[in-house]
Amino acid sequence: MVNYRISVCYDGLDFYGWQRQPYLKTIQGELEKAIEKITGLPTKVIGAGRTDAGVHAVGQVANFYTICHLDNPTFAKAINAHLPGSIRVTNLQIVPPNFHARRLAASKIYQYRLLNSSSLDPFRLRYTLFHPYPLDIAAMIQAAALFQRKDDFSAFSSNEDKNPFREVIRSELKQEKDELIYTIEAKGFLRYMVRTIVGALLEVGKGKISLEKINQLFLTKQRVKDIPTAPPHGLCLMKVIYPPEFSP
Repeated sequence: MVNYRISVCYDGLDFYGWQRQPYLKTIQGELEKAIEKITGLPTKVIGAGRTDAGVHAVGQVANFYTICHLDNPTFAKAINAHLPGSIRVTNLQIVPPNFHARRLAASKIYQYRLLNSSSLDPFRLRYTLFHPYPLDIAAMIQAAALFQRKDDFSAFSSNEDKNPFREVIRSELKQEKDELIYTIEAKGFLRYMVRTIVGALLEVGKGKISLEKINQLFLTKQRVKDIPTAPPHGLCLMKVIYPPEFSP
């Protein structure tokens, strides 16, 4: 058995997330079916991040073990030939047996895009959250910086994890023309954590909650109803970072 590492991009809007689920269309499930059609062997594909339903990726990383007599470029083309057009393997290589896409990831970078414009752009509809009303962008930028910390993020997630502490090493909001782009980087995230942080930033932008409220929520460690979870389609896994010895 050989350990293969793949880079994958996908439009996740029409899928029920990364993780394989019975009778549902998922990214992991589609990849595993495609690989099995080529090799004839059942295969488990291990992703660096288990993106939720509707979430996209341009830099997902995964690995799997199988036996294949095709060279790497031909194997990648064959996998793509058996995948829907909304999922593409962009790179495939043989890696040492100890490479594990999820366990060895040093950090993951996600971006959430908001279209803050009076008119909807149909060509960005699948990848940005449309918000046509004015926002206090300066306050949102300040609020984004508050999430760069090592803390208990229970108030900003649907936490089912026994250890709710996470270290966010990057959290910033930038404006590019009519888009607001929120970037966050951490080794790991709680369930719905990024989308809930975006929901909090939007509430700050609308003037519904203050910067002080953000810090108070970290102290209370309780999820509150006035912080919504932003829709999934604005979120994208941009890059997975590995230690130098496991970098391509």
